[in-house]
Amino acid sequence: MHRLKVFKSGNSLALRLPKALGLTEGLEMEVELQGDGSMILRRPAPVKQKLDISGFWGKAKGLKLAPRRDFDERPSTIAAREAARKAAGETPSDT
Repeated sequence: MHRLKVFKSGNSLALRLPKALGLTEGLEMEVELQGDGSMILRRPAPVKQKLDISGFWGKAKGLKLAPRRDFDERPSTIAAREAARKAAGETPSDT
């Protein structure tokens, strides 16, 4: 256990930490004040990094997306498609 001394640093108060703790300048720490006035000082949990998949874009050029079959088409969508085909002179399909 180490004994620390509070001192004034600008308009704030600071704790001088012994070198023996092995901390480096700029390291962020969390301080938790307990109900009895004691404090717990700890390093924050590391932030999880997101996976960068930008290098995969365009690598599978022949890959086709599977058709979506998770819901039925709306009747209005089917009717609009059939009307567009009829206007274009195509024969309606049985979809």
